[in-house]
Amino acid sequence: MAFISSGYNPDKPMENRITDIGPRKYDEFYPPVIAQNKGKWLYHEYLQPGIMVHVAESGNEVYTVRCGGARLMSVTHIREICEIADKHCDGYLRFTTRNNIEFMVDSKDKIEPLKKDLESRKFDGGSFKFPIGGTGAGISNIVHTQGWIHCHTPATDAPARQGDHDVLFEGFPQHRMPA
Repeated sequence: MAFISSGYNPDKPMENRITDIGPRKYDEFYPPVIAQNKGKWLYHEYLQPGIMVHVAESGNEVYTVRCGGARLMSVTHIREICEIADKHCDGYLRFTTRNNIEFMVDSKDKIEPLKKDLESRKFDGGSFKFPIGGTGAGISNIVHTQGWIHCHTPATDAPARQGDHDVLFEGFPQHRMPA
């Protein structure tokens, strides 16, 4: 009965809502162009691998640059992702269910600087931190178990999965797979 004594009204659950008892409502975090056009999208097109445009009934457009991500990321890596979003996307980004990162911009002119920035960022070994792709007839990010983090048995499987990823990576930034 703690909620009732605090003034909680089950008929109006959002009234006087205390935010520390759960996450804030997801739609507070939409980019303005998405908030204005939610449920009113006419179509989308793949402009090139990893780059899409969604067009709304109003004529508004949102451009999305998708790049590969990982299931487990360091705080430093997430801060770098946020830095990119702040620099190019007014702070907005989203993660897909396949751990891809999507940077959304409201102008076609913003795509090329964002793309160049993403392509310039590499790990010390030379591999791309943010490979652009995973859309249309390209290979999307592969999601598999990561039990090796807490269980020793699956560790024998990890090198094979890494090998699969390495072989299939060239299909990520291209549109050459059968539909």
